[in-house]
Amino acid sequence: MLDIAPSELLLVALVALVVIGPKDLPRVMRTVGHWVGRARGMARHFRAGFDEMVRQSELEEMERKWAAENARIMAEHPAELEISATTITAGTPADHEAKLPPPP
Repeated sequence: MLDIAPSELLLVALVALVVIGPKDLPRVMRTVGHWVGRARGMARHFRAGFDEMVRQSELEEMERKWAAENARIMAEHPAELEISATTITAGTPADHEAKLPPPP
């Protein structure tokens, strides 16, 4: 993301030490660290939201593909659907138990 060489970081630290002074430097560094942490947290939250939107979009696309494939398969084999639907839904559970052969 950011390419900061160690020599550049050392130069920034020396300038900060001279400009701010050794007395106030820990307080300033703590404040900078706090704001950097908040910025990273906001970036992480944004990234998580973006990833969730991408995941939802991919999921919806897959559901559309599955629905189209299911419709194609059902159009190719409509008779099997009618037979299985009538066998499953016809009668009550007691009727199905009455049709079962007795156990040996």
